[in-house]
Order: sequence, then C-alpha cells, then structure tokens
Amino acid sequence: MSAVLNTALALVGTPYRNGGSSPEGFDCSGFTQWVFARHHIALPRETREQYATGMRVGRAAVAPGDLVFFSTVAPGASHVGIALDEDQFIHAPSSRGVVRVERRSSTYWRRRFVGARRVDAN
Repeated sequence: MSAVLNTALALVGTPYRNGGSSPEGFDCSGFTQWVFARHHIALPRETREQYATGMRVGRAAVAPGDLVFFSTVAPGASHVGIALDEDQFIHAPSSRGVVRVERRSSTYWRRRFVGARRVDAN
C-alpha cells in the first residue's frame, strides 16, 4: 500500500473541484478513484458505491490504504478519504479547497466517521 499512499501524498495541495477526477482538480471520490487506478485497483466513481466495495473494517482496525468514510453533506457515507495510519487520512475536501491530510480523531471527523473499507491491492 505504500505506493498508493505515495501517489496520494504527491497530490497534497491539488485544488478541490466538484465532479473533478484528475490532478487539475478532485472531489473526494474522484481523488480516491484516481489514486487507486494508478495502481490497477478499480473503484466506482461515487462515494456511496465505494462504501459498498471491498471488505468492511472496524474503526480500531483501520490500516494504511483503507478507504475511510464520513457523513458530511447527507446521511450515510457522503465523503471518502484514504487512511495514512490509524489516525491520519488524506482527502479532497471542499472546505479550504485542496487535497490535504487531517486526523480522524479531530472533533469534526470523529463525529462523522461511518466506516472503512479495505480494497484488494493485489
């Protein structure tokens, strides 16, 4: 998974763009889809579809490379990022407008966490 994480981290600072799915601008699910595609791992385009992909992972078992999901603009999984470790994740949020790293343990994200998924990296 380190190659996936390196790809994601290389995109820090990339602008947010609603509906974006390229390094010119990403939305959250476009970001995760693009990063994993670089490593021959196909993900659906929409956040809710990505939430139905792979194996469910418990909050305490989140590992680097897992998809982490949050309820932000709608009930259920409406935002996605990629776990960097047990706390940090990288994502393309609309607020402050760039791909960045944040902590799941922050008050904002901790309250909104809805689950994680592990996708096949083989």
